[in-house]
Amino acid sequence: MTHPGVEMIRSFLAGSGVTSGSIGDQRQAMEDLSSSSPAPDGVTVEPGALGGRNADWLIPEGSGRDAAVLYLHGGGYCTGSLDTHRALAGRIALASGCPVVTLDYRLAPEHRFPAAVSDSTAAYADLVALGVQPSRIGIAGDSAGGGLAVAALLALRATGVPLPAAAVCLSPWVDLTQSAAAYATVGDLDPMVTKEGLDLMAGAYLGDTDPRTELASPLFAEDLGGLPPVRIEVGEHEVLIDDATVLADRIRAAGGEATLTVWPEMVHVFQAFPAPLVPEADRSIAAVGAFLADRLLPSTG
Repeated sequence: MTHPGVEMIRSFLAGSGVTSGSIGDQRQAMEDLSSSSPAPDGVTVEPGALGGRNADWLIPEGSGRDAAVLYLHGGGYCTGSLDTHRALAGRIALASGCPVVTLDYRLAPEHRFPAAVSDSTAAYADLVALGVQPSRIGIAGDSAGGGLAVAALLALRATGVPLPAAAVCLSPWVDLTQSAAAYATVGDLDPMVTKEGLDLMAGAYLGDTDPRTELASPLFAEDLGGLPPVRIEVGEHEVLIDDATVLADRIRAAGGEATLTVWPEMVHVFQAFPAPLVPEADRSIAAVGAFLADRLLPSTG
């Protein structure tokens, strides 16, 4: 039986403009949708800046600023903003009991690779400069933001600085070649992402850069060792399922810790949809929150 919530998502997206048209059209459609998705109750939004870019602190009631999750939004490196991901980031803040800081990193095609990576690593450096210890910092993201989180870890590792204590990737886009088998096997089931759409955004982001460059497509990194524990969440019916599963395999093969959850019948970044429509969204966010709290917040036991 087809998941009723997913069918409603499919019907809604068909006329939303979020997944079709020019990059400018998709940007506007995402912004229009976000106007009805404020931060959840119990979360205070405080504007700020990190790495020379605007950032929002989403602070759950009762938490301080001695821990933080740097959140990198999705949108194919070309769309998305602080507004479009405020609700999702706020739900993660509530679930983890930890402030989540969303970053307005530069977007393509105006700012091509590696601008997003540079902004992310600069934001991390600023968090540390503010006094947040690396052992109390997590890095997270969805879709392109999930790939960017891994790319930022690789870039930070190359500089020799202490890495964050944990990472979370929701439906990560880590292979910008779009060559995985899933595009053929589940392409008809994914209402949000297509090979054609990702090809468009990859081209806008990369320009003349080889898509197999490791900071663009972390799946092709020679060495995925030495990273903090990574939690990866992905839907069974999305074209990025191979990105997620192969990423987990390669992290483990390099001696790292990767926890992978594949959610039956779920689609791309299903966590962004309301729980009454997709109950799995709350369950996934709760698991992500517990993972982050276990690694970033001091034990009370």
